[in-house]
Amino acid sequence: MWERPKIGIELSDDFSTIVVEETGADEGWDTFREKLVNAKTKNKNGGEGKGLRDAVYDFEYETREGPIHKIAFLVWPPGYASINIKYAASKDALKRGLIGIAVEVEASDEGDIDYITILSKISKGNFIPPDANDS
Repeated sequence: MWERPKIGIELSDDFSTIVVEETGADEGWDTFREKLVNAKTKNKNGGEGKGLRDAVYDFEYETREGPIHKIAFLVWPPGYASINIKYAASKDALKRGLIGIAVEVEASDEGDIDYITILSKISKGNFIPPDANDS
């Protein structure tokens, strides 16, 4: 059985190193999304705020032609998080080093990382909604 991988990636507290925060088999989109939305990052003043994160998630979805897997690179810089040049440069370097990324999706608010919203971007609208498989 295929275990859909997921990876959470962040910058170290001093913004000098890319850190793999978490890897493993998929626990489900809702759990993955909650971890992303609730991520925290320390700022240069030592305070804590919404966390800038990159993530890799293997989406599986149905089309009329059959099941499809696409690996997405998700960029989560919440709109109220300060984005710095080191973060932008590290994101680009990280993405170049990953093999098999089909699409990059940038989400800056919680509505942008709704499963169907992302699935629509990844599949370019060519998917059978998950609820349609149940009927």
